[in-house]
Amino acid sequence: MQLARKTIETYILQGKVIDPPEELTPEMKRRAGAFVSLHRHGHLRGCIGTIEPMQSNVAKEVIANAISAATRDPRFLPLRPEELADLEISVDVLEEPEPIDSIEQLDPKTYGVIVQRGMRRGLLLPDLEGVDTPEEQVSIALSKAGIHPSEPYRLYRFRVTRYH
Repeated sequence: MQLARKTIETYILQGKVIDPPEELTPEMKRRAGAFVSLHRHGHLRGCIGTIEPMQSNVAKEVIANAISAATRDPRFLPLRPEELADLEISVDVLEEPEPIDSIEQLDPKTYGVIVQRGMRRGLLLPDLEGVDTPEEQVSIALSKAGIHPSEPYRLYRFRVTRYH
């Protein structure tokens, strides 16, 4: 989380991409997908992530996704310097997704969900406010993927380690 904050502040204020710390924790050394979520005053302000690792380690994954969450989330204008003081940041590091056979194997407080049909995929992180049932979770993920509920699709679940 501190790495994400330093990344965003440096990028917004100086236009520079920071290097990862020289000494990485075991968690930061591994390869994994990661999501960076930004909130201000209790409202979403940006969220970008990767389902699968795109970088050589979690530290680089967080740096890339923090910049994208702050400046490239298509739902929001890029973050402005005056917003930094009120910014709440969380980082979710994803465990390996596992295929599941039915919605009954989901618990939205414990597992995130991925829905997939061909190249279309939608992801919803676990333990999100207002998402209380597996049906709600899958419905939102299907909408994000542009998959109609009547179409066949695959389900995957995953756990995260959340930092905030």
